[in-house]
Amino acid sequence: MENVGRPDPDRLLRRLDEEEPRANRGKLVLFFGAAPGVGKTFAMLCEAQDQRADGREVVVGVVETHGRQETASLLSGLEILDRRHISYHGITLSELDLDAALQRRPALILVDELAHANAEGCRHPKRWQDVEELLDAGIDVYSTVDVQHVESLNDVVSQITGIKVHETIPDSILERAHEIRLVDLPPDELLERLKEGKVHVPEQARRATDHFFERGNLIALRELALRRTAERVDAQMRQYRRDQGITHTWAVSDRVLVCMSWSPYSAPLIRAACRIAQRLHAHWFAVYVETPTYSLSAQDRLQLSQNIRLAEQLGAEVVTLTGESAADEIVRFARKRNVTKIVVGKPRFLRWHERLFGSFLEQIVMKSGEIEVNATTGEHGADDQTQGPLRRRSTGRSGYLAAAAVVGLVSAVSGALFGRSQPADVVMLYLLGVMLVSMWYDYGPSLFAAVLSVLAFDFFFIPPYLTFAVADVRHVVTFGVLFMVAVVVSGLTRRVRAQADAARERERWTEALYTLSRELARAEATQTLIDVSARHVEEVFDCCVVVFTRDEADRQLIARRGHDRTDKTTEEAGIVNWVFENGREAGLGTTTLPGARALYLPLVGQRGKIGVLEVVPQDLGRFEDPTQRRLLEAFASQLAVALDRVLSAEETRRAKLDADREEFRSTLLSSVSHELRTPLAVMTGAASTLIGDEGNIPPPTRLDLLRTISDQAGRLNQLVGNILDMTRLESGAVGPKREWHPLEEIVGATLNSMEGRLQGHAVNVNLPDGLLLVHVDAVLIEQVLTHLLENAVKYSTEGSPIDVGTRLDEAFVVVEVADRGPGIPEAEKSRVFDKFYRLSRNRSISGTGLGLSICRAIVAAHGGRIWVEDRSGGGAILKFALPREETPPDTRREELPEASTE
Repeated sequence: MENVGRPDPDRLLRRLDEEEPRANRGKLVLFFGAAPGVGKTFAMLCEAQDQRADGREVVVGVVETHGRQETASLLSGLEILDRRHISYHGITLSELDLDAALQRRPALILVDELAHANAEGCRHPKRWQDVEELLDAGIDVYSTVDVQHVESLNDVVSQITGIKVHETIPDSILERAHEIRLVDLPPDELLERLKEGKVHVPEQARRATDHFFERGNLIALRELALRRTAERVDAQMRQYRRDQGITHTWAVSDRVLVCMSWSPYSAPLIRAACRIAQRLHAHWFAVYVETPTYSLSAQDRLQLSQNIRLAEQLGAEVVTLTGESAADEIVRFARKRNVTKIVVGKPRFLRWHERLFGSFLEQIVMKSGEIEVNATTGEHGADDQTQGPLRRRSTGRSGYLAAAAVVGLVSAVSGALFGRSQPADVVMLYLLGVMLVSMWYDYGPSLFAAVLSVLAFDFFFIPPYLTFAVADVRHVVTFGVLFMVAVVVSGLTRRVRAQADAARERERWTEALYTLSRELARAEATQTLIDVSARHVEEVFDCCVVVFTRDEADRQLIARRGHDRTDKTTEEAGIVNWVFENGREAGLGTTTLPGARALYLPLVGQRGKIGVLEVVPQDLGRFEDPTQRRLLEAFASQLAVALDRVLSAEETRRAKLDADREEFRSTLLSSVSHELRTPLAVMTGAASTLIGDEGNIPPPTRLDLLRTISDQAGRLNQLVGNILDMTRLESGAVGPKREWHPLEEIVGATLNSMEGRLQGHAVNVNLPDGLLLVHVDAVLIEQVLTHLLENAVKYSTEGSPIDVGTRLDEAFVVVEVADRGPGIPEAEKSRVFDKFYRLSRNRSISGTGLGLSICRAIVAAHGGRIWVEDRSGGGAILKFALPREETPPDTRREELPEASTE
């Protein structure tokens, strides 16, 4: 009968909370293969046809048949969305039309080649991001992917094939997929398909066979795909067992667990477990249980650290557990991880407490149930004291002397308070003394105090007095009870003390990690993250820290925080690069360059290798303690995750900036191409006429042609100037050089420079009385006024007036230019200051749409704002406000005495 327990309600609630956001999300089914050509797309289309036959709405978003006729035939009867065509460097690329897919909103859409990189100009740089948006919209997706495109396997595939794959998908996509279907094909059959031209054209097939499609490569890639799929299936099985409350082991695959401790005999036991796991081709764990009742000496911690490193070197997954009972924790972990074999040391002799309560081996055997237990001596007949009651730390003579002193003090106090007439009260005081000794010292002094208490009670308070003789045999029972109660009280007190110490230690860990994670969450810049993390590591571990990350060019590692040590040996000089490239720790306390002064830890995030953490402790033996090492690794992991987050955000910002820059370039070319060609065509025509008919052109006509060339050259110069101004303003290369200027002079200079272009318009100027000084860059503000006046001239009718005015309010100087043109629609008022934007009803009027954008950039650089309003009676008013930040200088001038001449 299946052993099904009651599911954990808290876990079920967490599970429901996790699944709630997914309720309205589409389901992703991945057709997963080892290499191109195994039949992923074919299998996907076959399944799509079956879904269509069942009445489901199926649409093809993107399917790449690569010229395979049998694959293309499966598209028959399926609705196919038109692709989006994008021109890139003279080549037309076709991509998934994401907006069309979202608008069509089918029940199921097929999107081939999930790892594909989209062409520039698409909404997302990667196709898997398009799929994420489809899933968020509630659309189910079928897609295909090869094992070499999985991000975490990218380096492994590169080592196998010698080819670096740049198109990858995050592992989280596979983890969140509703289903992964493995499409498998033996390497020989795949090579045969390649030769027949069913994967690549003949020339490409020949090159592929010589490089990527070697038989050995295909075997290795096939194993990677099978293992990755098996891991997914195993995770689903474990999730099912947790949800259903199934506690007993399902031996669908072998897993080995070895119990280890501080004992030197754990090393041969670990090697024996490794051999068992290798024979079974099984994953294996090396587990150590910390029990709060016992403490380890420095030598024991060093030995434990060596055992842990040995297990890691042999390929074990090392796990440290904490609990009251080592046997209970081991069995609980084994059931949770579906372990099939537990390897434990076989003792050569039993201690007295093991005879009374059972040895660790016996407890494991009794509690393991269906899990197989292998008791072995490892090598050289070694017995393992693994996870049994650990050796007590020696307290030296001081503990025993203190125990004797406490018992003597209790005897004196009892005699003074109770005499020999109240033995029950005396017994209570002796128990109190034993409890006090247990609070201060370990097992030895506590037991010694219990024995001394019985002897002192007999010697001083039981007749005949001052002897160890017992007149009444009944007192022997009293002695026995006193001794047993004292031992129990001692044990309970020590256990409570150990638990309190462990709780305080865990609290310090938790507080340190919480403080670090809280500050990292607030930090947004890479350097801030590094400084915060390094400071916390230095404070907690009493050490010096250097953090290395890649430079801006991603070429070499540089110290981002701290200074690279000058006392490094020749071997240490290249250790940072070695740790970064191999993703393994090295240096102090490791098996790689153990004589180094520092410990080097790799910083690895979801994006891969990020950097290296160098830690130079003041106490070279500090990290021999496994708890300290684990805490340091937790700090390094927090730093890596935070750096991964910030670097990803920076990459996203850079990608957006590149996309905006590319969009700006494309828009610029399309917008100005006509504006550039028009004056050039006019100038070319006029110049050709002058050259071709030089002797036949009347002087007035010649003058008109020359004026035309001059006007068009001025227009072209203005256009190029606008483009350059916009580029400089956006890049920050131009900043306002502020000085105090009379606003009347700025307005007057602008009107004088535009006198020719303002002909046909009456310009009314309304300025406040008195001298109004503004702290601005006069040249830039003149440019703003010029663009506003040109805009008014361009969009207002011939002969209509243009009004220029200024006014003051509490914090700003407001300048406005008003015209009697058609005005600006309400829906377009917020967009008229965007680059290249032109009013929809005025497209026939020439222009690039850059003038008002330049105005906004200049006004913003001065700390002001610009906006547009409707004008009463028709027209528009363009206004900009400049802050009155400072008090203008005193403009009054002292009268100078008249110069005298002799």
